[in-house]
Amino acid sequence: MNNRVDVAFRLFDGGFNCAQSVVGAFAEHEQAKLALKLAAGFGGGMRCGEVCGAVTGALMVLGLREGTCIADDLDGKRRMGGRTLEFMEKYAERKGTLLCRDLLGYDPRDQEAKEKFGGNKREVCQDAIRTAILLLGELGVK
Repeated sequence: MNNRVDVAFRLFDGGFNCAQSVVGAFAEHEQAKLALKLAAGFGGGMRCGEVCGAVTGALMVLGLREGTCIADDLDGKRRMGGRTLEFMEKYAERKGTLLCRDLLGYDPRDQEAKEKFGGNKREVCQDAIRTAILLLGELGVK
């Protein structure tokens, strides 16, 4: 999983958001462009400080790996729902929250607060990304 963390950090340092960085670290070559586009609106807690982009990116990875694409696959839906809740509970247990604004310590919509408190954003986001990727690995996601 450390290789995926390295890939995610390169994406993040290259200008991609947290969700894109997590998804991009797991995307197969032919899926990469689509995956990055799909995750584009989820960084910064969907740009309003809600659920952390690293979490939403990880849930996209779970969906790509284990989700169903059959409308009446009730077992698949239950399984995916359980995996989603399991990931979110474990992430919140480790980080204390699922919310971007709580992790950052400010609301990303508040430009004044961002300028005042945003100096640690890189470290906070990298830790969120690392946590999401390592947790996916612990859950057996390849």
